Amino acid sequence: MKALSAVPRLTDIVEAIRNIQSVTLNATMEQFELDWQKRWIVERGIEIISEASRHLPDELKRRHPEVPWPKVAAIGNILRHEYQRIAPAVLWRVAHGELAALEAACREELSHGRE
Repeated sequence: MKALSAVPRLTDIVEAIRNIQSVTLNATMEQFELDWQKRWIVERGIEIISEASRHLPDELKRRHPEVPWPKVAAIGNILRHEYQRIAPAVLWRVAHGELAALEAACREELSHGRE
C-alpha cells in the first residue's frame, strides 16, 4: 500500500505559520496579550501545526534534525488539555522565535516535491 503524500500536511503547517505571522506582525507583546482573537488564532495555528506534524513520515523528520519534532507534537496536547496554563508570553515566543526552522524545513520539502 502506497504511503499518503506529506504535501497536504506540509501545506497545512506553512499556512498555519503564515496565519500566525499575519496576526502577530506589527503587534507588540502587550497588544497581543490584550487581544483574545489574536491569541486564539495563534493557539489554533499551533494546534494545526502540532497535529499535522504527527502525520509526517519519520524519514522526512530525520532529514530535518534542526526541528524539535517531539516538542512540535507535544505542544498540541498542552494546548488541548492544559490550555488554561498557557500564558500569552509562551504563545508569543512560539510565534516569534520557534517557527522559523519548521517553516524552512516544510518549504524545503515542498520545493523538492518530496512525498
